[in-house]
Amino acid sequence: MNYFELYSLPISFHPDQQVVKQQFYALSKKYHPDFYINESAEKQEEVLELSTLNNKAFQVLKNQQKVLQYVLELKGVISEGENYALPQSFLMDMMDVNEAIMDLQFDPDPEKQKLIQANLAEIEEALHHDLESNTKAFDQLNESEQQIHLQKIKDIYYRNKYIQRIKDSLAKL
Repeated sequence: MNYFELYSLPISFHPDQQVVKQQFYALSKKYHPDFYINESAEKQEEVLELSTLNNKAFQVLKNQQKVLQYVLELKGVISEGENYALPQSFLMDMMDVNEAIMDLQFDPDPEKQKLIQANLAEIEEALHHDLESNTKAFDQLNESEQQIHLQKIKDIYYRNKYIQRIKDSLAKL
């Protein structure tokens, strides 16, 4: 059972947060292990598993980044350890940013660092805009149209991961 099924929600990149909370609290109450203390060991284990599933579902569905990854995994678009090839043009742009960061390691310059951060913020903002438009459109599309958007969303997902690694290395300076 996936998290959307558990909460009686359609698979979406933007699950209704009010329903997520309501379902979490309802299932937390329903599957609280203390209410099953006099039940058989099997029943207690089943309830504990359901309680754990509820907690995991809530942790994912309340977090936009986790929902993004979860839906892409559910739809079979991304997988653990996948070696996704980003577009060459994006990689060339990122190579320039990486070189500038390497230069900062040897020759610290707060102004250059601010420029790099501003450049990354601009790229991130554009990616965020593309991601929002594609994920919001997703719910309104038929299955074949969804597949096209899933590929676009996957690409944006991996670009964002790459940007985050660069931001992490920049933060270490």
